[in-house]
Amino acid sequence: MKKLLLALLFFPSLMSTAQQEMPLYGTDPIPNSRPAANAETIDSSGRPIRYSYSKVSRPTLTVWQPPAGKRTGTAVIVCPGGGYVHLAMTHEGTQVAAWLNSLGITAFVLKYRLPDDETMVDKTIGPLQDAQRAIQLVRQRAGEWGVNPGKIGILGFSAGGHLASTAGTHFTTPVIANPAGVSLRPDFMVLLYPVISFDDSIGHRGSRDNLIGKQPSPEGIKKFSNELQVTDQTPPAFLVHAEDDRTVPVINSLEFYIALMRHRVPAELHVYPKGGHGFGMHNPTTTDQWPDRLVNWLTAGGWL
Repeated sequence: MKKLLLALLFFPSLMSTAQQEMPLYGTDPIPNSRPAANAETIDSSGRPIRYSYSKVSRPTLTVWQPPAGKRTGTAVIVCPGGGYVHLAMTHEGTQVAAWLNSLGITAFVLKYRLPDDETMVDKTIGPLQDAQRAIQLVRQRAGEWGVNPGKIGILGFSAGGHLASTAGTHFTTPVIANPAGVSLRPDFMVLLYPVISFDDSIGHRGSRDNLIGKQPSPEGIKKFSNELQVTDQTPPAFLVHAEDDRTVPVINSLEFYIALMRHRVPAELHVYPKGGHGFGMHNPTTTDQWPDRLVNWLTAGGWL
């Protein structure tokens, strides 16, 4: 597994067929948008080669298909992290999609809008709109992509984990048009060193400031503190965190796991002593590979 992960760092398309990137809303207007020039930028200065997208206002969904004979019918929507200020599209996006393809999972990398008052009427719901639209779109076109509409998960890192957990706890409140009543509930969540809470004591202030502002209301803080939004209908979750994470404290995952337990939602939590924040697919401080643990969990849950 380690050799596979290292190979994907440099050759993420090895396990995949050609990718298809599409506008998330097709030819329809992007909801909740203000007229503004496209100011999106790409930074490729990271090492190893990593692409970071900023000022995203034109959301897209990129389909990564495994070979036809390998497809399991399971799909995962991938949400890269970046504090709601940029998107780490390589080590938390394309590399993850290629690895999922190696399992026969169809991956959908979501380039979601980043909160910005200049491009959005209400920046607090922009990313969630894109996550809900991605779930809606994959369910609507499941047959076209060889996907089982009852096996659609969402995976996110850091602030992308906050978005994924928001999708998993706010699905009963659509923030997009949904005239056909398509279920917006992901069937499972995979959360890697996720931002969960916006509480002052444990939350990641940067993600909170970028999404709901530097002077949010108590109601806004509670709404997007997802450990407080868990119900009996919240989908099962798999969580990974490092105890020494100084960017997003591990208590975020612990609080979410406890909330899931209280509501009898199946969940699995892996906490590594070291690893810090942002290690992506490979935590270099341990010989244990969290993707191996995820394979076991997906298999036990009937998604593989």
